[in-house]
Amino acid sequence: MDGNFAISSDIAFTPTVKAIQSRKGSRRAYQHQEESGGWETEITDDLAAFISEQISIFFATANADGQPYIQHRGGPPGFIRILDRKTLAFADFSGNRQYITQGNLQDNPKAYIFLIDYAHRRRVKIWGEARVIEDNPDLLRQLMPEGYKARPEQVIVFTVGAWSANCPQHIPQRFDAPDVAEVLAVREARIAELETEVAALKSQLAAAAPVAASTASPST
Repeated sequence: MDGNFAISSDIAFTPTVKAIQSRKGSRRAYQHQEESGGWETEITDDLAAFISEQISIFFATANADGQPYIQHRGGPPGFIRILDRKTLAFADFSGNRQYITQGNLQDNPKAYIFLIDYAHRRRVKIWGEARVIEDNPDLLRQLMPEGYKARPEQVIVFTVGAWSANCPQHIPQRFDAPDVAEVLAVREARIAELETEVAALKSQLAAAAPVAASTASPST
């Protein structure tokens, strides 16, 4: 990557950003963070675990004029692969064939990945650079999720510059349909089990009632 920042968070905290932080009162807190080393610059075990669970990402690029573009990419858990402590990669599936992301990366390699887990209200921002690989069928096969019904077209390789995890403030809690279905299935199974137990108890009570009546003492 170009731009060897003295502090990793300078990838986002430009002098202009820092001036605004100073004016609005947040610079002191971020400066303390910078004195402690700034943001992570490699993929830690915690980040790797978080990435392995994701089924959806937002991938941002900008063209040579700085015009931004955000593209959604999704797949089964694990569709984003970690190649090493600095590198992520994923199979780029065929879509509407506009190729805006690919064109942007050809002119400007800077890129950004936004990951959000609504269920646990977690989000991660990753700055870096990316490139498209079109002529490596072995790597494409390696990255293609097994059994996933999509046509892989090329590979996107992302080199991590820095990353940061945000607080959960203002993240709405939402759940994916498969997770909800799994919880409901467990609940329905438990309800069915309890209904069976209730029916058995009712049968036992019904069978015991005539015996109890016949052995009861006659009224005086």
